[in-house]
Amino acid sequence: MVSVILPDLGTEILIPVCAIIGIGFSLLQWLLVSKVKLVPGPAATNNSGAAGKNGYGDYLIEEEEGLNEHNVVLKCAEIQNAISEGATSFLFTEYQYVGIFMVAFAILIFVFLGSVEGFSTKSQPCTYDPLKMCKPALATAGFSTVSFVLGAVTSVVSGFLGMKIATYANARTTLEARKGVGKAFIIAFRSGAVMGFLLAANGLLVLYITINVFKLYYGDDWEGLFESITGYGLGGSSMALFGRVGGGIYTKAADVGADLVGKVERNIPEDDPRNPAVIADNVGDNVGDIAGMGSDLFGSYAEFFSVGIIICLITTLFATDFFEIKAVKEIEPALKNQLIISTILMTIGVAIVSWVALPSSFTIFNFGTQKVVKNWQLFLCVAVGLWAGLIIGFVTEYYTSNAYSPVQDVADSCRTGAATNVIFGLALGYKSVIIPIFAIAVSIFVSFSFAAMYGIAVAALGMLSTIATGLAIDAYGPISDNAGGIAEMAGMSHRIRERTDALDAAGNTTAAIGKGFAIGSAALVSLALFGAFVSRASISTVDVLTPKVFIGLIVGAMLPYWFSAMTMKSVGSAALKMVEEVRRQFNTIPGLMEGTAKPDYATCVKISTDASIKEMIPPGALVMLTPLIVGIFFGVETLSGVLAGSLVSGVQIAISASNTGGAWDNAKKYIEAGASEHARSLGPKGSDPHKAAVIGDTIGDPLKDTSGPSLNILIKLMAVESLVFAPFFATHGGLLFKIF
Repeated sequence: MVSVILPDLGTEILIPVCAIIGIGFSLLQWLLVSKVKLVPGPAATNNSGAAGKNGYGDYLIEEEEGLNEHNVVLKCAEIQNAISEGATSFLFTEYQYVGIFMVAFAILIFVFLGSVEGFSTKSQPCTYDPLKMCKPALATAGFSTVSFVLGAVTSVVSGFLGMKIATYANARTTLEARKGVGKAFIIAFRSGAVMGFLLAANGLLVLYITINVFKLYYGDDWEGLFESITGYGLGGSSMALFGRVGGGIYTKAADVGADLVGKVERNIPEDDPRNPAVIADNVGDNVGDIAGMGSDLFGSYAEFFSVGIIICLITTLFATDFFEIKAVKEIEPALKNQLIISTILMTIGVAIVSWVALPSSFTIFNFGTQKVVKNWQLFLCVAVGLWAGLIIGFVTEYYTSNAYSPVQDVADSCRTGAATNVIFGLALGYKSVIIPIFAIAVSIFVSFSFAAMYGIAVAALGMLSTIATGLAIDAYGPISDNAGGIAEMAGMSHRIRERTDALDAAGNTTAAIGKGFAIGSAALVSLALFGAFVSRASISTVDVLTPKVFIGLIVGAMLPYWFSAMTMKSVGSAALKMVEEVRRQFNTIPGLMEGTAKPDYATCVKISTDASIKEMIPPGALVMLTPLIVGIFFGVETLSGVLAGSLVSGVQIAISASNTGGAWDNAKKYIEAGASEHARSLGPKGSDPHKAAVIGDTIGDPLKDTSGPSLNILIKLMAVESLVFAPFFATHGGLLFKIF
């Protein structure tokens, strides 16, 4: 074994330092965002009396025409408070339910894993070396339970912090749009960066501290240590599932209700304050797209490269400080450049880390055999995952951005009605799966060839190594969407809404790119976890021709369809109640359409809240109970088939659903913006093609914001849950086959 340039002590110092730098940078970005005040009055100037950088010293409520409307600023603050209070109320209600689940499942983990050796406190021979003694199974049960709770709590906190940051920034983005699209972009992106760096750094720091505390007990027993740490990922992913599903049902119930009645039936703007569902819709953007996404991606970056925080920090400066957005057409390229720059810099960073922090060669265990891996081979594993992620991002952008022909073709299909729009959108989604799957396949082949299953895990790490940037551009979208809604509800000029719409349209694409990254990384993470499960369950081979495995394979491939059916129907049921309530208010409240009476926003918020809490339980139970039922009654071989089947079909459906929904959304915005002669020929708002586009967008909403993004959690969660319970399944599982 050759010594490394950077000693272990240097690595131990580097990781927490990078995490602390990430937290500090997020606080700095928050401080800059907070300089935009939500109260009328002049902003501070620098020492020379000139306006500060990025216009912070400008008199905030002065529009370019010289208008000075204090009441508009106050209205924006009022709307933001309503959205923030609604989102906070929903999350606290949701967390009460998931808290009960967390306690119950923690007890289950301890009982099941402790029973593997009859709750023995005696040390056991190590799996990798029978001559060495490892810590008892009861210790693994206890530490796995603790790490599960830590992962669950960190995931919940990640989602909550993301929501609070987004609701803090949305009205500030609206107000900055009065001074230009560039100023609004900076606020929205900086706010996204606050979330991205805070979540990435916190996740890294908590995991680092957890591993080092556990190591005080385990010492050199690395097998027991990392078996215990798997509970951390299980806790994070399980909370993410409920966050994504519950938040997705909430936001899409409100969105569908608001669109179908408001835009299609009543022909009023999307975020018109006369629409009773408009507050619930804006709340949903935060609890679904922000809180759910934060919890989701936390479950993926639990083993995140610390150097990625530094790389993403430098990359962020390109969008906020080095270059300035001056026109609408520059928004999307600026966001796309974030992905390119971070990928290039990260490749260089990983090469340096591989050289200074890794020995020139080392040995890994691959299903009982030893494999020698060079440090340059491990670098290539990271790099192939990193660049595969960029390819997936570019393909996603091509199929979901209205700057390219696929979405424009979908918009053009609206000429003949909603039916052709739906047909074109579905075809686009299916086609968009091809290149990402090839990218994932190449990543798997290359990384496995170099470093077996460990190489696949490292490739997944590479795909997520720029997660701080990914989270920033992902969170940017809902913040911009809310900013547009606030501008509409506050009665701001059409010109301001055009700017926020431009920000939102770019945000739709970046959100789709973020989902593409999450799905691609989920495939690699799940495959690596699958390999770990097979090893931990002592399965020699997984033979698909064996009946036990094949029945698991075909059932596993069905599970994503079952899960999607449940979540789609949940959105439909909740949306039906919302539509009925919105129609009732328009029909029974005198003066509502004329704008002389206020709608009952609270009832719509309650409908979304009640529906999401009720409807998130069955899909969550399906995912959480399947590995337990299959492992206990059918055994580890059948469970291995279930995991393989769900992985293969889940990735395809997730990519297709997310891209189809994103394309329908941006096709609608393409018609509404009317930025080209072709787009103007399909509009304006309220035209038949536009109504067809709204229907397509409404169908796509649950696909891209509920079912699609939840599927990547399904495949990860089932894999990590199976890994955690593998010793129990291997010892006590397969009851039906033992009986018969």
